[in-house]
Amino acid sequence: LAFVDVGSATAPIYAAHDAGIKVHVFVDETRPRNQGASLTAWELGKHGVPHTLVADNTGGHLMQHGMVDLVITGADRVLAKSGDVCNKIGTYLKALAAKDNNIPMFVALPSSTFDWVMLDGVKQIPIESRGEREVKYISGLDENGEVREVLLCPPGTPAANYAFDVTPARLITSLITERGVCPATGAGVLSL
Repeated sequence: LAFVDVGSATAPIYAAHDAGIKVHVFVDETRPRNQGASLTAWELGKHGVPHTLVADNTGGHLMQHGMVDLVITGADRVLAKSGDVCNKIGTYLKALAAKDNNIPMFVALPSSTFDWVMLDGVKQIPIESRGEREVKYISGLDENGEVREVLLCPPGTPAANYAFDVTPARLITSLITERGVCPATGAGVLSL
């Protein structure tokens, strides 16, 4: 764990909310593990931050219709020499949609997330491929409050489950760390 009281991606949101800045967060469900639906939505609700849960592929539509002012994500690894970001699968697509709609894309991370060795995220970062069960099944509460797991697809359907993707630095407006904000470049990281 990088943070104790708040997550790195949500820390700037809480800071803005606590400073009285009007904030509304569209929370991706974050398939297949549904961290957005289960954890992020719960955390924002407990903090009193207005939010709406959306399906993962809704972001581009919201951006096209002027409903998004900025995009902020966390990161599992950021290459200090280039600014490339490795994060949950789907981050790259959000960055492409943000770029196409002239919306700033920020990545919030603890400085311990910087990788000081690699240079090219797409070519060098190994992307974990997890078991297909996470994609094929989903868990949730039934009408009695019991956790149940259900199959989402026809039995026997093969599934791919890439856990992460890489967003090239050219799509990222800035990196937000506990040391400050910088461009997603090697020089920017060194300026912290």
